[in-house]
Amino acid sequence: MGISTVDPSHHLNLEDRIQALRQSLPPSVRIIAVSKFMPPEAMRRAYGAGIRDFGESRVQEAAHKQSQLADLPDITWHLIGHLQTNKARLALEIFDWIHSLDSLKLAQRLNGLVGDRSPSSDFPRPQVLLQVKLRPDGNKFGWQWPDLEADLPHLDQLGNLSIRGLMTILPQGLTVQDQQTTFTNLHDLALGLEKQPWQRLSFRELSMGMSGDYSLAIEAGATMIRVGTLIFGSRPLGVDSL
Repeated sequence: MGISTVDPSHHLNLEDRIQALRQSLPPSVRIIAVSKFMPPEAMRRAYGAGIRDFGESRVQEAAHKQSQLADLPDITWHLIGHLQTNKARLALEIFDWIHSLDSLKLAQRLNGLVGDRSPSSDFPRPQVLLQVKLRPDGNKFGWQWPDLEADLPHLDQLGNLSIRGLMTILPQGLTVQDQQTTFTNLHDLALGLEKQPWQRLSFRELSMGMSGDYSLAIEAGATMIRVGTLIFGSRPLGVDSL
């Protein structure tokens, strides 16, 4: 199928950009509004336009924004940036989804922290995605396929995590054809893994695609797209556009 893309030009206001994006997407695709470095006031506007899923890269920044937006209790918070092990406990407290689980060591750390919670804890098991690198990229975290294949049986034993699928971030500089191929490869990988008899692992969710390539990701089977510039407009200088 062909997915029409949204023009992020500044003559459209935030609410119009969100409406245009929604109208361009299949209803099965979940929009993660990447709100990192954006003020809570902009997030309120996005919330008012129907956005409920927000993606943050930094744990402390997200914690501050949660305190500013505490009157909006139905927000779902997604961690999309690299998680340092020393921030793992706080991340479990404030995020509903962690898209960037990128090593067995981190998975074991999260699993142990969840297991240490008291039975009366209000925090559910975290929903997590495994970050995968299908192409070499020294600037990105994540498993390369041989390493993930070796770690999957160990990940399947972690009963305190809900591992739901895969996430990827494409390297910069790929051609459109290479972007499409990489997204399709991730979809095919998830499809093959879903057919295996895991005890706990699921691979039905695919978090892939950003503001510049989300239409290709959707054509390849994305269930979640992470878009920031497309909704909020340009970010401060020196900040990556998503």
